[in-house]
Amino acid sequence: MEDVVLYQKEGDVGKIIINKPETHNSLDLHTMGKLIQAFEESTKNGDLCVIFTAEGSNFTVGDDLKYTHDLLNHVEKLPEAFKFVNTFQDLTRSMLNHPGIIIAGLHGWVIGGGFEMTLCCDLRIAASNTRIMMPELGVGLFFSNGSTKLLPKLIGQSRAKELMLLGKEISAEMALNYGLINEICKPEGLNRILKRTANSILQKSPISLRFFKKLLNENDEKDIEGVLDSEVIAIIAAGQSEEGKKRIEKFIKK
Repeated sequence: MEDVVLYQKEGDVGKIIINKPETHNSLDLHTMGKLIQAFEESTKNGDLCVIFTAEGSNFTVGDDLKYTHDLLNHVEKLPEAFKFVNTFQDLTRSMLNHPGIIIAGLHGWVIGGGFEMTLCCDLRIAASNTRIMMPELGVGLFFSNGSTKLLPKLIGQSRAKELMLLGKEISAEMALNYGLINEICKPEGLNRILKRTANSILQKSPISLRFFKKLLNENDEKDIEGVLDSEVIAIIAAGQSEEGKKRIEKFIKK
């Protein structure tokens, strides 16, 4: 049986791929567990950048609803239902705590929990055929992956409520306008744009990138004084590192 999630590494770039095209990359407990393993392996390998994509015509249609419905309608399967939902949340932790920059490459349908997990990514680049939908309230479920916090933080309360309450289809163009994604490209050019973006990130100082990810995540919970103190530590540590010294000297000589 083929692996449902693939992890590949090229230099300092990791690539994590959902590999279930025959089910439009639907998500079940096994798949979510494999995604967590892949992101944890990437963290251990020290990937400075991770490209997160999927095989087939859709990024992911989200939860396998037949699987979820079966779990929730059998009392004896309730422990597995809790485990399944908690696995979504554990994936959020694995992604948010990953020290590298995660770039999601979206295409086709990106639905429900499948979209919500991309909110944990640092950048989202979408093919022009991307369609996003958050239908949970309409199908009797609820949102996951910390999206009730991460989505309003990304696009504001009003837009977040619109997407969550109405559950309407969002085109790539509308997603860009709302601030859900960073860039649109032609479907055939998605992999090239993802690699270009990753290579651009790799030109930055590794230690500065680590601090960037860490502080942006941590500072969301701090008051301004805590943010200012954290930045002092990051500036000194980055500038005193051998990599930092070389980069500063190179810039001065320009």
